[in-house]
Amino acid sequence: MKIFFVSLGCDKNLSDSEEMLGLLTKNGHEIIDEEEKAEAIIINTCCFINDAKEESVETILEMAEYRKNGNCRVLIVTGCMAQRYQKEILDEISEVDAILGTTSYEDILKALNEAEAGRRYQEFKDINYLPAGKGSRVLTTGGHYGYLKIAEGCDKHCTYCIIPSLRGKFRSVPMERLLSQAQDMAEKGVKELILVAQETTLYGKDLYGKKTLHLLLKELCKIRGIRWIRVLYCYPEEIYEDLIQVMKEEKKICHYLDLPIQHASDRILKRMGRRTTKAELQGIVSRLREEIPDIILRTTLITGFPGETLEDHEELMEFVNEMEFDRLGVFTYSPEEDTPAASMPDQIPEEIKEERRDELMELQQEISLDKGNSRIGQELMVMIEGRLSGESAYIGRTYGDAPKVDGYIFVQTGELLMIGDFARVKVTGALEYDLIGVLSDEYTE
Repeated sequence: MKIFFVSLGCDKNLSDSEEMLGLLTKNGHEIIDEEEKAEAIIINTCCFINDAKEESVETILEMAEYRKNGNCRVLIVTGCMAQRYQKEILDEISEVDAILGTTSYEDILKALNEAEAGRRYQEFKDINYLPAGKGSRVLTTGGHYGYLKIAEGCDKHCTYCIIPSLRGKFRSVPMERLLSQAQDMAEKGVKELILVAQETTLYGKDLYGKKTLHLLLKELCKIRGIRWIRVLYCYPEEIYEDLIQVMKEEKKICHYLDLPIQHASDRILKRMGRRTTKAELQGIVSRLREEIPDIILRTTLITGFPGETLEDHEELMEFVNEMEFDRLGVFTYSPEEDTPAASMPDQIPEEIKEERRDELMELQQEISLDKGNSRIGQELMVMIEGRLSGESAYIGRTYGDAPKVDGYIFVQTGELLMIGDFARVKVTGALEYDLIGVLSDEYTE
């Protein structure tokens, strides 16, 4: 069949989508990029926050029109929204032919076959089941970088988060399976591996009795063809000495960490169910910068959490100003049904949440520009992402820039470069979130 595939939400969801695509193409199905010509449409949904939920609903309804009036014969919904609202989707959207939960994506072929035969199909395995992941993924990221999901689920149970109820308890993917996947990705041309999970720092504790992310990283560094390894979603309280040391020792590991801290007021952190205090966060950041002076630190914050006062917000502003994170994103609090935070008193009006978010982002913009200006004159290794149309310039990323969430460096050169090339670039200017540079006289791939 000709299949149009939509993957919504995070990079962890994208990893599941790529596994489904691998199963589909291996069995003779064709993936196309024109929904009006598709005989089957598959939507891998997200519902982590309200905006994601709305996007998923709108996409399902939009694709349902092709099922009702177009060429499409089969409409399948998978992922987090399918897991959370399975009954509602089946009851209210008659065009949906099959629905799969978060741990059932390996049944995509069966769902497609059953639906094509005219039988409405649904499959929801145990929420704590870990799919085998034996197939070869279809990479959708351009081929030069790819996401390696090293664990599923989460045990933290933050009061605002629905992930444990959608994705189950924390469970690590066995190391041998990850090494096989990474080897396959390298053979397909991947040069940058990006490790993702709901929380990467706890990797291995459930399987091997202790944190073993540092051991996984050492093994991944041995794979030929991999040039960069980037680690995302490290809970700050779980950073440990062996992890810091392997980041210092292994040249392939980017000096970059994503530390989702969410807030800095001890009172709000406690209400969120977080496991750090402001003083501990300050200590972790200081320790990382002391051990790895050129480390780039990214974080995310939530504004307008129930009960957040003006004083709490000002404390967070002071913390951001003091810590000077290299990368920072801010979300307004989204009340999710069936979470403790949704029923907490003192819910904050939406306009106040947005005002506080905007204040934080304005402050971060200043910090980011200052940090960019401090890099002028430096030479950095850059991965080329593409060429600017009609110009003698390319778009690239430094070790300090994760795809899709961070900035770029715009590289001016008359040389011919290809996507995925590595080039040495001298920084000549800075914008709020991006850098400008020229190809070094002695650039290397």
